[in-house]
This record gives sequence, C-alpha cells and structure tokens, in this order.
Amino acid sequence: MRQKLLNALIGILIALLLGAFLLLLQGYDPLATYESLFRYSLFGYYPFATTLRNAVPLVLPGLSAAIAFASGVVNLGQPGQLVMGALFATVGGLYLDLPPALMIPVLALLAMLGGMLWAGIAALLRRFFDMSEFIVTLMLNMIADYFTAWAITAPFKDPAAFSPMTPQINPNGWLPKWGEFNTMILFMFAAVVLAWFIFNRWKAGYEWRITGQNALFARLGGCNINRNFVAVMLVTGALAGLAGGLVVMGGPHRFIRGLGANYAWDGVMIAIVANNGLIATFLYGLFFSAIQTGALGMELITNVPNEISQVLQALLVLVIVASREYLNTALEQLAARRRAREVRT
Repeated sequence: MRQKLLNALIGILIALLLGAFLLLLQGYDPLATYESLFRYSLFGYYPFATTLRNAVPLVLPGLSAAIAFASGVVNLGQPGQLVMGALFATVGGLYLDLPPALMIPVLALLAMLGGMLWAGIAALLRRFFDMSEFIVTLMLNMIADYFTAWAITAPFKDPAAFSPMTPQINPNGWLPKWGEFNTMILFMFAAVVLAWFIFNRWKAGYEWRITGQNALFARLGGCNINRNFVAVMLVTGALAGLAGGLVVMGGPHRFIRGLGANYAWDGVMIAIVANNGLIATFLYGLFFSAIQTGALGMELITNVPNEISQVLQALLVLVIVASREYLNTALEQLAARRRAREVRT
C-alpha cells in the first residue's frame, strides 16, 4: 500500500513538473497557475464542497470500471448506463409523489435499475450468444444517447422549454444540501465503502478478483464464471446508473441535453490510472475533480486557458500509467539493496 501511494505521488509530481515546463514555454507563471487552480478547488469551504460534488459523477463510473476490469469483465458501457440511470430517475421523479424520505431512495434505486438493465443487455448477449461485452457495451452507449435524446425531445419534453429537456422532477426527490455540501456526496462515500467491502471481504468479491487474475484457476477452483460475469455486469451497471440519477437529483433536477457530458469516460480513465484499485479510484477521482473545478478560477485569475487543465489531466494519465511498472521495479530494487546492506551489517 505504501509503495502504491509513493508511486502515485511521484507520478503526480512528475506530471505537475511537466505541466509547469509547458506553462513556462507558453509564457505563464506555473506557481501562480497552480496556486489559483487549487485555491479555487480545495482551499475554501465553497471550492471544496464544489469539488466533492463534481467528484460524484467521476468516482461512481470509475468504481464501475475498476470493479469490471479487475474482475476480467470489459464493461465500457458506463456512458450509456449513466444516462439510462438518469432517465429512469427523471421519469420516476416526474410521476411519483412520495415523502422525501421515501422519494430520494426510490429514485436512487430507479437510477441503479436503469444502469443494471442497460448493462444486463450486454450480459445476456454474452451469456447466450457469446457476443463480446467489449463491443456490445460500446454500441449500447450510442443507442442510449439516441434513445435518451428522443425521450427528452418527444414523450417527456418540457413544453415550456426552448431546447430538449424534461420538466423538473418532484421537489421531494431533490437531494438536500448541508450548507454548500450537496448530500449526493453521501451516496458516493457509501458506494465506495460498500464496493470495497464487497470486493475485498465477501466471497463474491473474492471470486470476482480471482477470475480477473486467472479465469482458468477460478473455474477449476469451483467459481461459477458465468454467474459471476452477469453479477459483475449488473453491479457495475448499477454504479454507473446511480451516478446519472444523482446528477439529476442533485441539480439541475431534470434531464437536459448533454447531461452525461464526459463524466463516464473520465471515470474509466480514472480507473485505469488507479490500476483498478477502489480506494485509489476514489482518491484520483477527487484529484481530477479538483483540477476540473479549479480550472475556471484559474482562467479568470491568471488568464491561462481553461484547456490547460485538460493537458494536465492527459499528462497525469500518461506519466502515471507509463511509469507505473518502472517505478515499481525501481522501488523494489532499492528495497532489496537496503535489505542486503542490513544483512551484511
């Protein structure tokens, strides 16, 4: 664990140094740029609350991708599962009228159901027709985009709106706020803890991890590979769908065009950077959210283009992923030499 943390810190430091070099080449002050970037994302009550809120649709799809990849399942359908979860939660919020204590969990469950059903299509096609979930989930993303675009343009469109969007959901389904903190972050924390517990402490999670490391060994050891595949697809679909539902419930309280943005793909990227570690996915999700949140304040204060945040994210991904094995090897060699010296003395 300590070595993984050290690798991450070294990778982040190298990426920040490379970003500083690029800023210098463009004539900008790196220290002032980074100071503004993190001041408007981490240092302060409102910036930190905003960063946490913006991390939710990054962390949950990231958890979805991390669990899938670590289990040997190539689920790349997080974008489609996210928007289907958002649509299910929106429709529920339009037609249900329950007290807030019931309405909020019901809409969250509907969002998870939407993601599960969309992931379940790929699971069934793989189970009965041996179709690659890699291809199917990618194709389902496009279908989900078109289907949700049709849904908010025709049957669920707000007649008073000038662009495709639904009416606002029942206010009883709006997630409350504690000051500046939106309670959607509680769902994120709960999902992280529950996912970690299932993946690392339950029998099912153990079977998923073993299957991801060696499917043949898992099969010979008595694991039901097909059942575990379907279970992983449904669980990861539910996590992505929950992200979409929380985006709606936390605001703007309706399904608007472009709701999914790049949240899900960023989440997949974060899972890859985190090497499919669940806690690492959560921490990287917060860090990437801080970069994205602080970019606007950085641009206003320093006149550095907002696009530099995207360059910085790309550098982080390239440096951390590319240097991971090299850093692991280097640190293991250093540890071996230190132990050898201790033995000689």
